[in-house]
Amino acid sequence: MQVTETQNEGLKRGYKLIVTAQELDAKVNEKLAEAAPDIEMKGFRKGRVPMALLKKQFGPRLLGEAMQESVDGAMSKHFEDSGDRPAMQPKVEMTNDDWKEGDDVEVAMSYEALPDIGDIDLSKIKLEKLVVKADDKAVEEALGNLAENAQNFEDRKKTAKAKDGDQVVIDFVGKVDGEAFEGGAAEDFPLVLGSGQFIPGFEEQLVGAKTGDEMSVEVTFPAEYGNTDLAGKPAVFDVTVKAVQEPKPAPVDDELAKKFGADDLEALKAQIAERLEAEYAGASRAIMKRSLLDELDKAVKFDLPPSLVDAEAEQIAHQLWHDENPDVQGHDHDKVEPTEEHKKLAERRVRLGLLLAEIGQKAEVEVSDAEMTQAVMNQARQYPGQERQFFEFVQQ
Repeated sequence: MQVTETQNEGLKRGYKLIVTAQELDAKVNEKLAEAAPDIEMKGFRKGRVPMALLKKQFGPRLLGEAMQESVDGAMSKHFEDSGDRPAMQPKVEMTNDDWKEGDDVEVAMSYEALPDIGDIDLSKIKLEKLVVKADDKAVEEALGNLAENAQNFEDRKKTAKAKDGDQVVIDFVGKVDGEAFEGGAAEDFPLVLGSGQFIPGFEEQLVGAKTGDEMSVEVTFPAEYGNTDLAGKPAVFDVTVKAVQEPKPAPVDDELAKKFGADDLEALKAQIAERLEAEYAGASRAIMKRSLLDELDKAVKFDLPPSLVDAEAEQIAHQLWHDENPDVQGHDHDKVEPTEEHKKLAERRVRLGLLLAEIGQKAEVEVSDAEMTQAVMNQARQYPGQERQFFEFVQQ
């Protein structure tokens, strides 16, 4: 095996690998000798087939395996000897396209090496940890929110007009082109005005309605509506208002506490204080983590593999585009070109990622399966109701 350097510029590396015909032939013979004891062929006893016949029968097929194994072995030895760590999968291609059996195999290998990061004096980094306790005002505010969420609705006077935030109890029948459609009717349906539960324009037309009113609500289904038979079409809903109800927050007492699983009001306050302080601690940790990353980013300077930066910038641009276009679920859209801002953020992420990986490797930091599972579960909690799907996605 011959290895010749063809490029060494910055982090870019290039090599020419030559696997001689003699090396390939020896590799094929080695494979045949290994398999020979188990080969049966008509006219010969098991394990007694002549090598020349085996080579004629199986040689061409084994030649490809020998070529691949030889190149893989040469690459592994190169990285072991040179100490290079490729930033991404090396590009490997055969250069003598007119190759035929009996010729040497010539291969070009190119990659970007990970940079030499060097040591960093972590003792010089100073961080401030914020500690916040939950005061009575914050607990009372949280209690008020719980009471509002646990609110009941009470009937207004029959002459009272419905306001935004009120609940109306209605019967309705929806029609498109004069015909009722499936799923477009209900009785005694409770609807909180302003909740956005119905299609745009429906709830707004019920503001000002009174108990006993019968009215026609004219709306147009959104173009992206889930039911394609209704998408973009105008509709008329015949609505009967059976009740107009105003929201009444639940009393802040022991009964409210029991609704939320506490023994009494004092126990609920203690739970709220504990939850708030856990949230404060999480926010404090996030602030300190950001400060640490800022300090690390300022403390180091080394070349970055362009391929890693480009890949990260494309990922950032793609993710932000989907954040701005949540209705687009698939990836069959035009390519999103990264901006300079995306590239700067990508450089920071790659630099910090390489640095933290280096620190972790030198400190022999290992993440246990239990720690990994806990981290995934913590991340999954950010998707309420979809925790199982998130966990299964990560497992894949």
